[in-house]
Amino acid sequence: MGPIQIFSCFLNGATLALYHGSPLGRGFCKFVQDARVSVLGSVPSLVKSWKAGNLTKGLDWTKIRVLATTGEASDIDDNLWLSSRTCYKPIVECCGGTELASSYIQGRLLQPQAFGAFSGPSMSTGFVILDEQGNPYPDDLPCSGEVGLFPLYFGATNRLLNADHDKVYFDGMPIYRGRQLRRHGDIIQRTVGGYYIVQGRADDTMNLGGIKTSSVEIERVCNGADEGLLETAAVSIKPSGGGPEQLAILAVLKDGSTTCDANLLKSKFQRAIQKNLNPLFKVSYVKIVPEFPRTASNKLLRRVLRDQLKQELANRSKL
Repeated sequence: MGPIQIFSCFLNGATLALYHGSPLGRGFCKFVQDARVSVLGSVPSLVKSWKAGNLTKGLDWTKIRVLATTGEASDIDDNLWLSSRTCYKPIVECCGGTELASSYIQGRLLQPQAFGAFSGPSMSTGFVILDEQGNPYPDDLPCSGEVGLFPLYFGATNRLLNADHDKVYFDGMPIYRGRQLRRHGDIIQRTVGGYYIVQGRADDTMNLGGIKTSSVEIERVCNGADEGLLETAAVSIKPSGGGPEQLAILAVLKDGSTTCDANLLKSKFQRAIQKNLNPLFKVSYVKIVPEFPRTASNKLLRRVLRDQLKQELANRSKL
């Protein structure tokens, strides 16, 4: 968030409004009203919490001119709800990383809004979408694959602390127009209308019955399977004895409890996935948890969930 604060805020003569405390409560939502915030940045999981608790009820957010979101893949219904709090102001999606000094892809206010989608590359950046063989798709073709960044852009890093910069970002990446592409790790989709949807990290991609899919795709479907759900996390588990990957879904309820019939949720998840995603995908395991592990910037740590679940299932098999 440093580049956004310094370049987008201070160098443009704007005032930065900082809240002391958790942004999950109504106190933060009231602060947005009282401070007369005109540009509000958020994270999808925060919006989900505000929506679940109806924390903006009775508050006036009409001073907001534009919204922004980053950190995670957005939920279209949650974005619609957030925009409705501000008399339907646009939401600018932003995706990048610290090593990018900001973002490589974002939304624009110069074209119609598409919730949960990006407009194109950020200023000075460029990218291609790679197929499974590492070949770039044509720029005008609807497709889905791992993103490959052009290596030169404003703020590009050339070293990495405590790791090999070239190995992390460049090894194994294809050559495009005479330059080696830079690895970022996102899977993105280009739609028929020319918008882009980030489908999660490449290491969150799973192979279910020979078909590759992302955790984000499954979570978007499962989040709407039951009204009591706050959010879900989808991970794949490889059986200790070998065999195909198995789909596990972890769920957090709106009331924060764990008292819910996991088998009933499993049936609802299965129906939702078969109807809206792929009839061949099978839900093997469902667990209800009070909360998900997250980074300091509130990103969901699916890797931690995957490791915890593997350990739990391994202990269960020993018994």
